[in-house]
Amino acid sequence: MTLLLPALQSPTGPAASREAIRFGDLSLTYGELAAASTALAARIADAGRVAVWATPTPETVIAVVAALRAGVPAVPLNPRTGERELAHILGDSEPTAVLAGPDDELPPALEKLRRVRVDARAAAASGAREGSEAYGAVSGVSATGEADGAGEARPAAYGIDEAAPEAPALIVYTSGTTGPPKGAVLPRRAVAASLDALEDAWGWTGDDVLVHALPLFHVHGLILGVLGPLRRGGSVRHLGKFSPAGVARELGSGGTMLFGVPTMYHRLAEALDGSADAGERESLTRALSGARLLVSGSAALPVHDHERIAAATGRRVIERYGMTETLMNTGIRADGVPRPGTVGPPLAGVELRLAEDDGAVLNEPGAIGEIQVRGPNLFTGYLNRPDATAAAHTADGWFRTGDVGTVDADGYVTIVGRKATDLVKSGGYKIGAGEIENVLLAHPGVREVAVTGEEDPDLGERVVAWVVATDPDSPPSPEELADRVAAQLAPHKRPRTVRYLDALPRNDLGKIMKRSLRA
Repeated sequence: MTLLLPALQSPTGPAASREAIRFGDLSLTYGELAAASTALAARIADAGRVAVWATPTPETVIAVVAALRAGVPAVPLNPRTGERELAHILGDSEPTAVLAGPDDELPPALEKLRRVRVDARAAAASGAREGSEAYGAVSGVSATGEADGAGEARPAAYGIDEAAPEAPALIVYTSGTTGPPKGAVLPRRAVAASLDALEDAWGWTGDDVLVHALPLFHVHGLILGVLGPLRRGGSVRHLGKFSPAGVARELGSGGTMLFGVPTMYHRLAEALDGSADAGERESLTRALSGARLLVSGSAALPVHDHERIAAATGRRVIERYGMTETLMNTGIRADGVPRPGTVGPPLAGVELRLAEDDGAVLNEPGAIGEIQVRGPNLFTGYLNRPDATAAAHTADGWFRTGDVGTVDADGYVTIVGRKATDLVKSGGYKIGAGEIENVLLAHPGVREVAVTGEEDPDLGERVVAWVVATDPDSPPSPEELADRVAAQLAPHKRPRTVRYLDALPRNDLGKIMKRSLRA
């Protein structure tokens, strides 16, 4: 059996009064979160599968924790998902109920599901009472707003949060790049293994206070950013909406760790560089300098931003590498050597190798190949898609990540990018987009850049740079940028085409959508 959240099982004494989560002016202690989630777990114990309207609120935390404690798979829904995609997810996962906050306006596609109301403020007001008293704070309501009257609240001691390691914990839908999104089934075993491997790598303890502003419908924000602290018995402070001022406030008042994506760290670097006023800059510098750990993930953090933050604060941002299907694969250790541009060695329990397109395994340091992994951190498969599950694995059981990278002699992994969008095959060379982007970002006239490949009758593919200029009225010339890359890297890596944009297309995580550029 896998107890995912032991600190919530039966908190008493000082443990019950310790803060578990904080969103703005609302916080819940371990006692309050335990009582609220226990009551809600009783309401959904026989639901089969539940959807969670995953807003960046404490209601989402209560809902997901309750589902985990009830042993009911939860399907986090991005509130910004379009009608067609939402209909696909609901039809594929077939939840019987949707857990949502009292003020959430749900789309018509969810009206057929039983709506279960989750009210964090009522839970906080009720205190750490157990049983039917706590149940009143999170009572179920139907889609029409009337009490649904289904089931009775069971006492906190009925043994929740105990299920088999392979039991599904969450079904998280991946972004559909070549078709409709696929539901990655994440077992309790994978969640526990990944979070425990990060405990080992980062010295993560119950004394840590994590600060972040990530969405709660994906792995980074929900599993790492919420379940991570709760599994350790620590606390999480969610900003609701990211801002350098919010980061400074929470890190400066007891926060020990910061999780973010490259877009967030870029904005922090900009604020440290002078976009914020002197007082805000000083406050942010002090807060970042005092943090125990600054972690970036979900995409590569440009070296230029690494260096700007380190120069201003004396602290290095460390990176880790994971994805929905595998959770966390690698990470820079807290006691290791930070190396900007790398995502560190494999985490405890994770095996990693590089392979050619034909399946040949690459062993020499510096070779570029597809990253393949296996270990206890992997998903069990795609929901209702045995064909896709089989295609994602090699004959000998390794998961094909679709990411391209290199591994140095010390085992540190560097991500070149996605096989489909970040590896340019030009004139017989394999060229990684990331190294070109880092060179161009160091140019003072370049604010943002993305590098892709484009069909070329002579080269096969040519390198294309999409540039957002610091001064749109006076951008650096294509020749200047090409010469810079040729001089610092190699002539065959220079951009053959430069296109100027006002902004790069990004998704909810701040990742650049290169497929949109190529289209």
